[in-house]
Amino acid sequence: MHAVLAAKQLGAERIIAMSRHADRQRLAVEYGATDVVTERGDEGVARVKELTGGYGAHSVVEAVGTQESMMQAIRSTRPGGHVGYVGVAHGVELPGMELFFSGVHLHGGPAPVRRFLPDLIDLIWRGEIDPGRVFDLTLPLDEAAQGYAAMDERRAIKALVRP
Repeated sequence: MHAVLAAKQLGAERIIAMSRHADRQRLAVEYGATDVVTERGDEGVARVKELTGGYGAHSVVEAVGTQESMMQAIRSTRPGGHVGYVGVAHGVELPGMELFFSGVHLHGGPAPVRRFLPDLIDLIWRGEIDPGRVFDLTLPLDEAAQGYAAMDERRAIKALVRP
């Protein structure tokens, strides 16, 4: 969701969100998504290519960290385009030949938070963005495990844990 919000703030004209969950779809559109793709795997890739005139997306954010999501991101990106992955992928193996011939740039690593935080806080303070809307479940600290379960089962977008 925050990738959609960031793309909108950076001036993207077309923002394609991938989601099969109505609550996430609604928030993605409110954050600036122009299209929502519900398909996964090869069908999801085909839909992105259809929406982009057969080319694929110029820039893709992979924010799940699984083998399927990484390959879908790479295959949804046009040659010369960029995939940025956030977080640490788990169990992902990249097929070297496919990546080489795709012409896709793959970037990841720790985010330089201090570089962006002052501007983001200013946008929030001025009411131009509201990233906190992703938190649709609030739980006390001793129920943190239930928050992870709710997110995993798609009963919550993000859980906010409070002391």
